[in-house]
This record gives sequence, structure tokens and C-alpha cells, in this order.
Amino acid sequence: MTHPAYTANEALTHDTFLALMWSLSYPGRIYSLPSGASSAFEAIAETLLDIETSFYTTDETAVATFSANGARLLSPERAAYHFYENLSENDLDTLKEASIGTLMYPDQSATLIIGATFGTGQELTLTGPGINPQQATTISIGGIPIAFWTLREKAIRYPRGWDIYLVDDKQVIGLPRTTLISIEE
Repeated sequence: MTHPAYTANEALTHDTFLALMWSLSYPGRIYSLPSGASSAFEAIAETLLDIETSFYTTDETAVATFSANGARLLSPERAAYHFYENLSENDLDTLKEASIGTLMYPDQSATLIIGATFGTGQELTLTGPGINPQQATTISIGGIPIAFWTLREKAIRYPRGWDIYLVDDKQVIGLPRTTLISIEE
């Protein structure tokens, strides 16, 4: 039995999904997004958004692109996915409204996709599932306000909380809500 060949778009979406899945499975590891996408944020939106999902973004030019698959632009407290290509201090008040889910429905929490710079900036030590228990993982993340990490810590009330994808060009790091983050001084 032969299977139909992937179209270029299907292959791009498939490879993006695998990078996102593995990045949440192994927090702190850098995974490459496929090179065929015009932008990482568009590839992630194409992969995660469809007619049954919703999103929030402050980037007005991205709204049409992110809506292409039928996803709806909603208010911050109702949106399933939040896209911040450049997270600023001003965005943190809006981000406080993002859903962390409920005890009965933790899957109703928001997933955050945030632009960052890997290898420079704030050092973070990660522990938790998917990380070697004998050795914590340390990563350096720039381009994100330091207050964001405090906001994230307050939002995590397992099983509630945000899953986060940090994006640097065509690379992604996943930080699920189960990951404990210590900020290095």
C-alpha cells in the first residue's frame, strides 16, 4: 500500500509540530523549526491554529495570517494561544489575563508563543519532568522582561498554568507548566 505524498505545506506543518512536541517533552533543549517557513511565528500559527481554536496577538499585521485557517482573534482572557513576537513590559498587564485553566479543565489554559534570544541574557535553571534529575539544565534567554518570569511563577498552580514556546529565529525551546525555573542572579 502506498501513501500519498505530503504536500510542501503538510510537510512544513508536520515538521513544525514535531519540533513543538519534542521541545515541550525535553524543556530547555533547542529544536529547529523547518527552514521552509517564511517566519517561525507563521509556521507555528499554521500548525496550531484552526477553525476550533482562538488566538490573541498585539501584532495587527499577523491577525489576517493567523486567521487564515479559521482561528478567531479573541480577548486575552479567552484566547487559547498568545503570540508575542516582542514581549514588552507593557504586554505583561495583558498577559496577566491569559487563562491558566481550571482544576477541572487545565487544558483550557493559554499557550504562549514568545520571541526571545537564545544564548544571551537572563540565566535560568530548569528542573522537572523531561530534564535529567541528576543535573539541572541552565539556559540563557534574552529579550524577555525579567518580570515575566515572576508572572509565570505566580500563574503556575499545577495542573493549571501556561505552556510556553520561546522562539529565536527558526529555533524553539519549550517550557511546559511542569518545569520549575530558578532565576540565576
